[in-house]
Amino acid sequence: MRTRTLTALAALLLAAPFASSAAQAAEAAHVEGHLPSGAAYLMDMPATWNGTVLLYSHGYTPVGAPNPARNAPDDATRKLLLDQGYALIGSSYATNGWAVTDAVPDQLATLDAFTSRFGHARRTIAWGTSYGGLVTTTIAERHAARIAGSLSMCGLVQGGVANWNSTLDPVFALRTLLAPDSGIRLTGLESPAVAAEQADAMTGAVSKAQETAAGRARIALAAALHNIPGWNDPAQPRPAPTDWDSRQAAQYQALVGLVRFPAFAWRQEAETRAGGNMSWNTDVDYTAMLGHSPYRKEVTALYAKAGLTLKTDLAALNEAPRTSADPNAVAWMSRTSTFTGRLTKPQLTIHTTGDALIPVQAESAYARAASAGGSASLLRQRYVDNAGHCTFSPGEQIAALHTLEARIGTGHWSGTTPTDLNARAAEADPASPARYVSYAPAAYPRPYDRSHPCDRPRR
Repeated sequence: MRTRTLTALAALLLAAPFASSAAQAAEAAHVEGHLPSGAAYLMDMPATWNGTVLLYSHGYTPVGAPNPARNAPDDATRKLLLDQGYALIGSSYATNGWAVTDAVPDQLATLDAFTSRFGHARRTIAWGTSYGGLVTTTIAERHAARIAGSLSMCGLVQGGVANWNSTLDPVFALRTLLAPDSGIRLTGLESPAVAAEQADAMTGAVSKAQETAAGRARIALAAALHNIPGWNDPAQPRPAPTDWDSRQAAQYQALVGLVRFPAFAWRQEAETRAGGNMSWNTDVDYTAMLGHSPYRKEVTALYAKAGLTLKTDLAALNEAPRTSADPNAVAWMSRTSTFTGRLTKPQLTIHTTGDALIPVQAESAYARAASAGGSASLLRQRYVDNAGHCTFSPGEQIAALHTLEARIGTGHWSGTTPTDLNARAAEADPASPARYVSYAPAAYPRPYDRSHPCDRPRR
């Protein structure tokens, strides 16, 4: 990554004269361009710059989808930040998909391009959403000298190996309990066409199962193994705590989405990069996993309603043939996409409580890594009471940014209670919701980081 970044910087310096920040910040500027890697970049400089540049890392973009450069989570937040004097920058990354080996150097090269055009920032903050949270945290751990702090929002902070392991578990349960003789392949997907065929077969089995009480109970079990919440769509009313039927219906919709995209299509692309299957469940006790899930009561209730014996199905999961990983693929994913938890600059993370794509328990995985890495004091994690993935209001995002800036400026965390954050959110954007709450996520089902040798796969 370092060699590639230096090469990109050299090319950019030849293309544009170095200028002082005072000369370049005299008027607003909108700059678009391309890095030597082919990635597009986007820069917005306000007329009155406060000296801080925000390096934004965007979320996962599937292969074949448009991939423009982005420098903020949404237009409303961009406008508010520019009005407050922040410079905003970000790139598209040179490739789509599980592109961390492109994303990190492209983001650093974008920062170099900004410096060559506008001069050195007083402060640089890395921030990102979803997959961009993984990119941001990688920058925070491996390139801390380039930034003053980092903000991960709805981030994939459990890391790559843990993510793909936890994506395997629900589809393993669905195949075992709903389509045991189907021959649906969960890993080793050699082409997009094969991935699409397996996804179609699994989607058909899940849709058919949803028509019966027994099928719905088993779908709820699969959802619980992935910690998919029963309220995950902000367009739907929040179900009552024991409205198991409504909660299961929401989990079903989320599982269909997981099957159609992450579990097969996105996995196939990641396996191609890793050179093989990076997931395993050879050592998993699914009875114990359900016992630790916050959705165990729902599963128990739906099994009783369907007249099924939960113990029997859990035994079937524990006795079914398992999936082994390719050690080289695990090593690649670990090397490129997992964390040590060794922060040297402050990081704030925020997450919605009703996230089905990256369940909120991902935050527990990074807290575990930071504790093992000796940097727990540099990490703070806060939660927004809303359904959906990355469904923060502009005010909630800016409140988190200002809280991180206070930590950078003073050297200690303050103003991090939900009340404090909600007050900051209301001040930043009175028109948007402020929904920070006290919340403690359950443990991540299968954490994996480089500070815990016990996380390694066993055959």
